[in-house]
Formats: sequence, structure tokens, C-alpha cells
Amino acid sequence: MSPSVAEYTLNRLADLGIEHVFGVPGDYAFPINDAVEVHPRLTWVACANELNAAYAADGYARRRGAGILCTTYGVGELSAINGVMGSMAERLPVFHLVGTPSQRIVKQGLICHHTLGDQTYERFEAISAAACCVSARLTPDNAVIELERVINKALEDSRPAYLTLPMDLALMPINGSPISGEPLGSITQHQSVRHELDAAIELVMTRLAAADQSVVIPTTTLQRYGLIEVFNNFLEASGLPYATTPMDKGLLSEDHPAFMGMYNGTRSSPNSLEQVIERADLLLDVGGLVMEDLNTGLWSDQLDPRRIISLRADWVQAGNQVFTGVSLADLLAGLTDRLTAETSGEKRWGEARPVQPSPFLPLVGDGDELMQSSLFYACLQRFLQAGDLLVADTGSCLLQLNAHRLPADVAMESQTLWGSIGWGTPATLGCALAEPDRRVVLVSGDGAHQLTAQELGVMHTAGTQPVVIVLNNGIYGVEALISETGHAYNDLPKWNYSRLPDVFGCEGWWSARISSRSALERAFAEIRNHRGGAYLEVMIPAEESQPLPEGLIEQLHQTHTPNV
Repeated sequence: MSPSVAEYTLNRLADLGIEHVFGVPGDYAFPINDAVEVHPRLTWVACANELNAAYAADGYARRRGAGILCTTYGVGELSAINGVMGSMAERLPVFHLVGTPSQRIVKQGLICHHTLGDQTYERFEAISAAACCVSARLTPDNAVIELERVINKALEDSRPAYLTLPMDLALMPINGSPISGEPLGSITQHQSVRHELDAAIELVMTRLAAADQSVVIPTTTLQRYGLIEVFNNFLEASGLPYATTPMDKGLLSEDHPAFMGMYNGTRSSPNSLEQVIERADLLLDVGGLVMEDLNTGLWSDQLDPRRIISLRADWVQAGNQVFTGVSLADLLAGLTDRLTAETSGEKRWGEARPVQPSPFLPLVGDGDELMQSSLFYACLQRFLQAGDLLVADTGSCLLQLNAHRLPADVAMESQTLWGSIGWGTPATLGCALAEPDRRVVLVSGDGAHQLTAQELGVMHTAGTQPVVIVLNNGIYGVEALISETGHAYNDLPKWNYSRLPDVFGCEGWWSARISSRSALERAFAEIRNHRGGAYLEVMIPAEESQPLPEGLIEQLHQTHTPNV
């Protein structure tokens, strides 16, 4: 017997290697919920609300390659839309499954709940579809062909997809022969046009040969399309130095011999990196730099477009020259082959990296000092260990973490472009389920954490064991930073954060509140030896609520725009 529309949809998505579905149950979505519950390859993760579920699916897709979100019609899908739009901005294929009213209801024109009472049943589809790159209404007749179209487009663009399944049609068997898919690691997402690819390779090789100093800036596009190893091979063959921007931090291990630091305009770290990047004869943008304010030191970058070659996911641009139909995977592989053949082990295309990355922050004092931001980040650098995944929530802590060097083989995830505060806590859940063998460490401000703290209980129920660190300064720190101090609207309710694991039923979790360096060091030592989740509340003094240079704070207040 053929599978139902709901069963077949889940089968095809599970073929990609997805193992979890994040969502909130709802009556219109019950056919999907029921199908997940009995699916042999999928596990339902009941999130605290739909927005948190969307954030969790976003985090999952970052580490697994794709994710599934499931909500009910209207109230559920609209609650999730901010999280889905974040995945759209940050290029993550999250498949948003929405159960809708049955065709029996629609055909009779019955007024049902979760509507405006006006018999316009498709009203929300345009809204939810706008947060995605592709959408479809699935029926028994079109499920097979439409799923292939939607999956291919979502993976090709690396962006979310929106799928609606009417209650009654979701339970009906599909018409047509089921298709078995392949896991993400084996899917070829782009096909190159041979003559365009050859021309692009020749262009890059010619420009490399003519340049005295070339540098590389890789982007998260490499991770989205599973090209980290391919890029690493290119770096080895070329010998070129590279830097990352804030959006791309932790893409490769920051002890890589070619790594120079973080380029962020006038906020580059180390400071000397700014001139190295901006004065290079050739800058290879691998994946497509996002010239957003926080990614360019508040638009303080001075990158000459005439010196840039942008290698996008499926096209290349060098000034007025554009090559289409060029797969980034094929381009990097082709360049690696040419570089390897032409150097023959003798000539290196690159030089020794012209700048060394910033060292770890120093630990100063005798250990009994009250906690300060500088002390916290210095201790955190020493706490992180190889294999860890650091999740930085949106806020002033992200501005700090972007500038600090990560220990060897520590990866990092953040939401620099979309910048939704509160994303970090549910995203940590998704990351931990996507990579269960990693230790996931979240750093969040108290303002962001208050928005989504309910997901702590889901973390425990789902069996994850993250390290959650909340920096408590009593205000929306990043908002106070932008709006200047003293506004009552930035003040937060005073929570006893360290008690939250007990409130949310996180049995066996380690938990504490600390306010000094010595207490922090003891806490980190205990967390290292603890088997289970951990929750640490770090008290940050009120005068440390804006732990950034005065010049930068003034620049933020003025909020200038780039010269055009």
C-alpha cells in the first residue's frame, strides 16, 4: 500500500539525514504529528512555543545541513515566522510543515477556528511563503513531483521551504511511485557549465599569478553546502592566508596556519589586519561576503571592488566579468588541481601569513576580583576545548566574542545578520541534537535569555547536556548600548536565573551563580568534571553593561550609513 501524503513527506525529508522534527502540536497538524510519532527515523521534539521551535530547527540545520519545523495553521505558523525568516536570511534549509483545514471544511465554506471568520482559508499562505524560497500545497496527486521540486530548490538556494498539508489529504495515499532520496552528504546541488567553469578558473589563476599579495575571506556558504574540506584542500594547495568576518567566525579552526584573524573594518582583530585585507592586490571572497553593518565594522570597511573576485555558490564575479553556471565545489576543486600541478611542490602561491591572529586575553589580578567582562572572556577562552561548539546569542556578548580568538578546533554559531535576540537558547537545543557527540556551550545575555528560557526544559527532556552561561547585568544590554543608558524600557525583571534548571525540571544539571573570577574558575572546573547539563549565571556589574570602547559606542549612537 502506498504511504499517505504525510508519511511520504516525512520519508523524503528523513532521506536527507534529518532525524528530529521541532514543533508544537495542533489539531490541523495532527496527521503530521501522528506520522512523526510512529516514524522509524524521526523523533518529535515538543518545543515550548512555535518561535522557539523555529529557532531550534535553525540551529539544527546549521550543524546537520537541513531541519524540519512543524506547526499548525494560522496561529502556529505565524508564531514561527520570525524564526523561519531568520533561516531565510542566514541561508538554512528548514522545511516548514503546516497542517491546514481539511478540504471538507473548505468546500463547505465552514467558519473554523484560527481564521478571521471570513472563509478565506489561504490567507496565511502568502505570509508564510514569503519567509521561504519555495512553497507547495501537497495533495495525493502532486506529492511526489512537488516534493522533488521543493527539496531541490531548498537545497539549491540553501533556504527554507513551506509545505502545507490539508488534514484530510494528508491521510490519503499518494498517487505515483515513491522516490527514495540521498543523504545531504552525497547530493550534488549544482552542475557547472564546462566552458564557464574553465574560464572562471583561468581568470582566478591569472589574477593570482599577477598579484604580490593575495588573501582569502571564506564565508558560511562553505558550511551550508558541505564544502569545508574542499576549501581546506584549496588553502593547502594555494598557501594563501585567510581571515573571517564576524558572520563566518569559527568556520575553520582558528589555530589553522593560514588564519590571520577577524576582518571587521576598523574593528578588525588584530587591528593590523584591517590594512592587510584592504591593501591586498587580490581578495578572494569565497561564498559571498555580506556587507552588513555588524559584519563590516559599522560599514567602516574600505574594500576596493576592483581587487575582489567573488566566488558565489553558483556564479563568479570579478568587476564587470560574470560567469554563471559555475559550482563553487567544482571551482575550488579545479583551482586546487591547477595550483597543485603548477607548483609541483616547489613554488607556493601564497606567502607566510602577513599578520598573526590575536593572542588569548591575559588573566590579570590575584583571582579574588569581582567579575568583569574582560575576566569572563579570558576565563571562557581557557574553558573551551577542542570539539566544542560555541553558540553566541545576539547581544553585546556577541560583539565581544567575535573579536576574541577561539581555541583550536572550537566551532561557533551566531545570528549576526538576522540578529534576533533570544535565538541562542533554542538554537543550542537544535545544535546539540544535530551533533550529539559535541559539547555545546551557549553564551547569552539575560535579556535575550528571558525571551526563550522555556527551552531549558525541552533540552533536558530531549536528552541534551549543554553548558548554558547567562551574563546577568539586569538590562537589555545591546539595546542600552544603542539607545544610550538610563532608559527604563531597557530594564529587565529580576530573575533568579541559577534556579531555572530546577523550575524547568532539569534533573541532574549542575547550576550556580558566581560574581568573582575565583568563583568562575571553580565553576568551570566543576562543569568540566560534571556528567550532565550545566547552567551558570555570571553576575556582571552595572558599570560593565556597556563593555565596549567609548568610540564604538558613540559610533553606534550616531548610526552612520556607508558613503555611496
